Amino acid sequence: MVDTETEIKPVSLSEVKQVLKKVEKERKELLYEQKIALEHATKFGKINVKKTNDMLKELMKLDFIKENQAYKIADILPDNQDDIKTIFAKERVTIGENEIKKILDIVKKFYIE
Repeated sequence: MVDTETEIKPVSLSEVKQVLKKVEKERKELLYEQKIALEHATKFGKINVKKTNDMLKELMKLDFIKENQAYKIADILPDNQDDIKTIFAKERVTIGENEIKKILDIVKKFYIE
């Protein structure tokens, strides 16, 4: 039976990394799946939780971005138009050059290699 009261909320890779490191300290040993998830989050989660959350807030201010897209952008940290177009490829609405530029500007603001 599915609990209809439970809300499913996306989390960023940086949040996953933070939670799993906390669990690792408490338990001393992670389960196999948790180890794999932590490796992935460590490898691809390139910015810290605070920066990720700040980026998500700014992305959510843009009226054409949904929550799941904002999280995907924060995880991938796209640096070109093609990456952004790929994120929005499944959507029925195509985004324009101005919207893409706004997204890239926000990503650059929080992530500089």
